[in-house]
Amino acid sequence: MRVVITGGGGFLGRKLAQRILRDGRLTGTGGKPETVSELVLFDVVAPPADETGDERVSVVTGDITDPDTVRDLIAPGTGSIFHLASVVSAGAEADFDLGYRVNLDGTRLVLEAARALGTCPRVVFASSIAAYGGDIPETVEDTTPVTPETSYGTQKVIGEYLISDYSRKGYLDGRAMRLPTIVVRPGKPNAAASGFASGIVREPLNGIDFVCPVTPESQMAIMSPRTVIDCFSHMHEIDGAALGASRALLLSGFSVSMGATAEALPKIAGNRRRGDITFDVDPAIQKIVDGWPKASQSARAERLGFPRDDSIEAVIQAYIDDELE
Repeated sequence: MRVVITGGGGFLGRKLAQRILRDGRLTGTGGKPETVSELVLFDVVAPPADETGDERVSVVTGDITDPDTVRDLIAPGTGSIFHLASVVSAGAEADFDLGYRVNLDGTRLVLEAARALGTCPRVVFASSIAAYGGDIPETVEDTTPVTPETSYGTQKVIGEYLISDYSRKGYLDGRAMRLPTIVVRPGKPNAAASGFASGIVREPLNGIDFVCPVTPESQMAIMSPRTVIDCFSHMHEIDGAALGASRALLLSGFSVSMGATAEALPKIAGNRRRGDITFDVDPAIQKIVDGWPKASQSARAERLGFPRDDSIEAVIQAYIDDELE
C-alpha cells in the first residue's frame, strides 16, 4: 500500500509519518488492513535526513499548486492521502493570493488527483477551528455554525465542503478534522497567528526569554501533538460512513489562558533553567485571537472514540518527555 503525506516535511507530517511507520499497516481501499510498502513525504522542503532512513520512505519536494507535480505525486497504487500542506493562518491573511493558491487550489488538485485514481482512496484533510469566528459561544460544539472571519478559515471550510462532496460522489473516501491549536510545537516559530501558544512554553523551557503578544487572560482551545496524531490515525481507520453526510468533524480542545500556561511552567519544569515570560500585546494578533473559540467540545468525536487532552500541565510534560528528554 502506498501512502502520501502532503506537508510531510512539517512537524505534524513528520510525527504522523513516524506513527504510520511504527504501526506498519493501514486500512486500504478494500476496507481491510494492508501493509504500508511506501510512504511518500511531500513538501516544499525535505524533512531532516535522519528522519527518512527507513527504506519505505521516499521524499518528494515541489509545489502543491502545480498540477503535473500533484498528479505525479498521487500515482496509481496510492491507497491513502493525508493532506496537511497549507499556508498557515497569519501567512494566508497577509498574502491573500498565496493563501488561496495553496489552501484552496492546492487542495482541489489533491482531490482531483485522488479522483483520477478511480479507486476511491481514503483522504484525511487537516482543517482548523478557524472555521469559527465572530459572534460565537466561548465553547463551540457540533451544532455551532461555521462562520470564518479569516481567509485561512474560509479556505479550510471550503476544503471541508469539497471533501464531503467528492465523498458523496464516490470519488474518494474523505474525512476532515477541525484541529484546535497544537501545543507545543518544537523548533523555530512559524507564521501562524497562534504560534505564541507554543512559544510561551517552548522558548522558556529552552532558556530563552519570550514576549507573548496577547494578554494573560487570552484563552485558546488547544490539543497536544501526541493527541492530534492519535486523532489522525483514528480518523483514517474509522468507517467514513459513520461521519454521515458531512465528512468534517470538530475535535475537542480544552481551554487554557496564556496566564495559566505561564503559571504552570514552574510546576512542571522542575530545576530547568527557564527564560522569562513577559506580555506585550500586538493588536493585530490580539484581534485574530479574540475572534477564535475559547474551547471546543464535540459529542460526535466522543461517540466515535476520538481522544482528547485534559490539562496544560499534561501537555507541557508531554513536550518535555517527547522533545527535550
